[in-house]
Amino acid sequence: MEKSPNEEEEKLEIFEVPSQCLPEKSNLKGDWLNFFLLILLYTIQGLPLGLAIALPIIFQSKKIVTYKEQAFFSLVAWPYSIKILWAPIVDSLYVQWIGRRKSWLIFVQFLMGVVLLYTAINIDEWLPDSEIPNLKALVFTFCVISFLAATQDIVVDGWALTMLKKNNVGHASTCNGTGLALGVLIGTICPVLLTSEDFCNKYLRMTVSSGGIITLKGFLYFWSFIIMLITTFIGIFKREMDYRLEEGHVKINVFKSYKLLWKILKLPNIRVLAIALLTMKIGFSATDSVSKLKLIDAGVSKDDIMIITISMYIVKFIVPIVVLKYTSGTKPMSAYLNLMPIRLLWSIAYVVLIYYTPILINNNGVVNVPTYYYLILVFISIIHEILAYTMYLFTLGFFSRISDSRFGGTYMTMLSTIASFGWVVSNTLALRMIDVLTFSKCSNDDGNNCSTIDLKNICKRKGGDCNIIINGYYVEVALCMTIGFVWYFLYKKTIKNLQTKNLSNWQVNLNRLERGKNEES
Repeated sequence: MEKSPNEEEEKLEIFEVPSQCLPEKSNLKGDWLNFFLLILLYTIQGLPLGLAIALPIIFQSKKIVTYKEQAFFSLVAWPYSIKILWAPIVDSLYVQWIGRRKSWLIFVQFLMGVVLLYTAINIDEWLPDSEIPNLKALVFTFCVISFLAATQDIVVDGWALTMLKKNNVGHASTCNGTGLALGVLIGTICPVLLTSEDFCNKYLRMTVSSGGIITLKGFLYFWSFIIMLITTFIGIFKREMDYRLEEGHVKINVFKSYKLLWKILKLPNIRVLAIALLTMKIGFSATDSVSKLKLIDAGVSKDDIMIITISMYIVKFIVPIVVLKYTSGTKPMSAYLNLMPIRLLWSIAYVVLIYYTPILINNNGVVNVPTYYYLILVFISIIHEILAYTMYLFTLGFFSRISDSRFGGTYMTMLSTIASFGWVVSNTLALRMIDVLTFSKCSNDDGNNCSTIDLKNICKRKGGDCNIIINGYYVEVALCMTIGFVWYFLYKKTIKNLQTKNLSNWQVNLNRLERGKNEES
């Protein structure tokens, strides 16, 4: 049967691209400075993420917010999930003499420093020591900071595709993973541990003193100035290659960038991949977003949780090196799929540990955490972190390989934000549903269901205790695991097939865009 002209045109639009092969074997000789610069830039991006992790732990330790309010604060992660809305602007508008990526990087990081400075000035008022925090102010401000960090991510993801040599592009995921890990580590240690009086007196001081060795205000002041200083040095000393010399470079305006984005989203492979990315994290959401908070509820101190969390960053620094040959290889998603059932089943380890924690750490009503409990918790955490972070790096490696460097910022951002959107929605819903699925009752007042902080305080004032009848955490983990295994069996073959596609299957031909522009003229 003869094909219609429209069918032929669509075929050309999708597959008529320059012939490309997968990159040659990587070799970082001559690329080490760029490699470490990318790690530094991703570290700056990780600081706001670390703060977004630290604050919920501080809230939970003070027992001043509900899981519903924790879900509200989790909205600060959402800018990462909608950054695709402004990625084409970042890819298309720039000052040519400064550089395609550099002109945005300088502006965004300076602004990030200014907003951190403003946050430092007001943080004591928004987050008092013993009163309910101003969640609205905190959420708004950190949403702005996350918006700036997400924009910086667009810039750096795109720059990485051209800053590194073509055969080293697979190392972009290593820079991303290592830099983000370091930034998040700094952003969590300082606000939680170094501001803690108990931790500092126990581990860092020779004599007992009040307060931590730093304050959250001082930490924010320091990093606001450091970020602006680093940005100044990059602006002066780092030269960006002329975008017109980039291989396969195409100059397109903002309107055509959005049109291009739509064309990319219409590619059959992208549509299939997008559905998979939006749903692939549901199976892990309860374990990832709620487990640490439940350990704090069970009696483990926030300082101990953070010490263990910090130790996990040793794993995050080592994992990218160990899995380097897989992330820069041709089939990173096969390795991802091999680990998925193990990670889903490992959720059971957290469930068992949290269930027995009150029994193991309480001695006649006094919290006394034995050494063997820490060993068990550290072991469970290490295995979980290895699985989670390795799978994350495999995903980044896959994105780097299929992204078109002609508009890398938009393409990489599209893929990463689709995956991120699925993650943040799953985690927000997981936090929100804990209170819904949990059923409690005051021991001396059957009419009090202890569903809010005020009702819990009323029960306590009357001499009662809030007894949990059904723990929503256990119900939620079971539901998420079931969904996770259903996803695995539905998408296993599909994902393996997608990673074997030629690069031309992930690209669009711009000839039709040009023809459309000429017709409009």
